[in-house]
Amino acid sequence: MNILSLFVCIPALMLLGLWLAKNLHQVRGVMVAGASCLLALSIWLTIYFIQQRAAGNTDVMLLAASTPWFKPLNIAYSVGVDGISVVMLLLSSIIVFTGTFASWQLKPMTKEYFLWFTLLSTGVYGFFICTDMFTMFMFYEVALIPMYLLIGVWGSGNKEYAAMKLTLMLMGGSALLILGILGIYYYSGATTMNVNEIAAMHNIPVETQKVFFPFIFIGFGVLGALFPFHTWSPDGHASAPTAVSMLHAGVLMKLGGYGCFRVAMYLLPDAANELAWIFLILTTISVVYGAFSACVQTDLKYINAYSSVSHCGLVLFALLMMTKTSCTGAILQMLSHGLMTALFFALIGMIYGRTHTRDIRYLDGLMKIMPFLAVGYVVAGLANLGLPGFSGFIAEMTIFVGSFENSDTFHRVATIIACTSIVVTAVYILRVVGKILYGEVKNKHYLELTDATWDERVAVICLIACVAGLGLFPLWASNVISDAVGPILANII
Repeated sequence: MNILSLFVCIPALMLLGLWLAKNLHQVRGVMVAGASCLLALSIWLTIYFIQQRAAGNTDVMLLAASTPWFKPLNIAYSVGVDGISVVMLLLSSIIVFTGTFASWQLKPMTKEYFLWFTLLSTGVYGFFICTDMFTMFMFYEVALIPMYLLIGVWGSGNKEYAAMKLTLMLMGGSALLILGILGIYYYSGATTMNVNEIAAMHNIPVETQKVFFPFIFIGFGVLGALFPFHTWSPDGHASAPTAVSMLHAGVLMKLGGYGCFRVAMYLLPDAANELAWIFLILTTISVVYGAFSACVQTDLKYINAYSSVSHCGLVLFALLMMTKTSCTGAILQMLSHGLMTALFFALIGMIYGRTHTRDIRYLDGLMKIMPFLAVGYVVAGLANLGLPGFSGFIAEMTIFVGSFENSDTFHRVATIIACTSIVVTAVYILRVVGKILYGEVKNKHYLELTDATWDERVAVICLIACVAGLGLFPLWASNVISDAVGPILANII
């Protein structure tokens, strides 16, 4: 068995273990054991990948393997990883591990909750290891469907509406995706659905590419919060339970950017070059609109949700700039934002669990009551606004420097407009931090609240360490990503 299949087999064993678990202690034991194994596996894979590249292994995909699955349509279970998928697997395992501890006290129906949470993570892992378009789509759907129940049952606020809206909009994107995938397969004349093999053929007519490129890009872009298809995101994030918000914003939205780059732009390069300007306008709107929308929100989750619209828009924006530096920055931004937003949602959930409100108008003086959580929130805020030394700075600087490498007026004006989001981000982050953490405690009931428990501290410390570690030592990630971006861009430009 290919070692990459462990990313699917371990969650499958976790599902079996959860089903057989008799009490809460066993449920937690299964989750911690499984999440720890996946984290260890992803760390080993990252080290192995770096060693292979250092040894001169120039294969496009490492650990590649393929097993026929449905021969009439040439569908195969094909797996393989490059630098992009390696860092995405690492991000996913970190979020699943920390999300487990963030959900430690969740009740009721803890067992059922973790079953659906694990199924969701199975789809994410499967998507990142697969190189067959149909198999990728299958895991993509596995990652989306559990969201309906996780939000609808364990969510808060207007959860039924949010779950329905999210599911219907993402299913609409999936409908576009399947049309685009079938179009690529039939018009390429390929005898395989393997992404790399279809890209090597490069024989889809330009006019046909222009027809199917919007299907694929919009289909994945819906999940990546592409304007104006982003409206599901704030409602979904705000209503989801803590760990689901962490996984959804931290990892699931990255499937959108990954798919746009790996499938839409890689397989339909001529259309990508001709139609990029249209989507570049939409992504520029996403970046600025998301930042300004966050400024006027009063709910902590909505603030972070609109911030995610802005930051994920920046990912698509950088990919469409189509320079090696900007695309490397886009993947770094996916990694950085995944860690930062997971930290934010974890802290928001912990604060809400104590105060029973997310409205910043009723929160104040939390630094005196729960200093650990408050300091964690300050760190998350500073990372989000791009303070040097944290992951957000290196990712955004790489994006803007790479985007400005385009010498034409259109691309440079778009870059300047997108840069304004940095200032707006600082405004809403500092506003929230000043409002909820400092000053006098007006609600005297808050004085009875406690600070973070041990399980919450594990999640917060791990995420802060990752955000700071990537910011202080970004070169390993940048090199791994850049090595994978090169072959894809060579096929596009």
